[in-house]
Amino acid sequence: MQRRKFLQLGLVSTSALLVGCTTSSETTNKVSNSPSKNKVGTIYSDAYGSVTDGGFRVPAVPINKLDKKFHRQIVKFRTRHPKNTVIVNTKQRHLYYILGGGKAVRYGIGVGRAGFAWEGEAYVAWKRPWPTWTPPKEMIQRQPRLRKYADGGMKPGLRNPLGARALYLFDSETKQDTLYRLHGTPEWNSIGTAASSGCIRLINQDIIDLYERVKPGRRTKVIVIQ
Repeated sequence: MQRRKFLQLGLVSTSALLVGCTTSSETTNKVSNSPSKNKVGTIYSDAYGSVTDGGFRVPAVPINKLDKKFHRQIVKFRTRHPKNTVIVNTKQRHLYYILGGGKAVRYGIGVGRAGFAWEGEAYVAWKRPWPTWTPPKEMIQRQPRLRKYADGGMKPGLRNPLGARALYLFDSETKQDTLYRLHGTPEWNSIGTAASSGCIRLINQDIIDLYERVKPGRRTKVIVIQ
């Protein structure tokens, strides 16, 4: 995907204006996208306990060790973009899911390392729970040890780089696969850093939540800004 600079996006986050749990349960993923049922200021710090999902036991996250600004929460967010839009601010290390009514769900993210960062407008072509991961050819060239996954890919599981969920991004103009994903990760301490090879990573508990909110299709825009 060629990097493209954005035109005026018409969005302002209140956070941008500032200077600057352990039980196991079967995941139900009952979420609400209704602005009237999401109170600004709600922080879901208790949403990171261990869960059983898809036959896998997702470990609890020691969320108190992660800066609270990266905990899932409801924030004020003014934008001209419609609800269900996903806006990724790589500089802030935040992903916003637009609820409408001047609100958004904000998640902490990890982004691509220097040289792998990207920006553009895409859409969610499809999404998968516990996906198989196949490394791109360019990555295999950089890391030959990954060649064993070139054909069949790495099977789903807790060690799979895509984690519990993956949302597959296609370029809005060319309709081609960008090879970039919004995906889960067990490496909670990588949230807020530039650690991945270009994709946007969320804590597994957060990507499970986002997955239930996002509807695939060209109407679901994903805007990645630097």
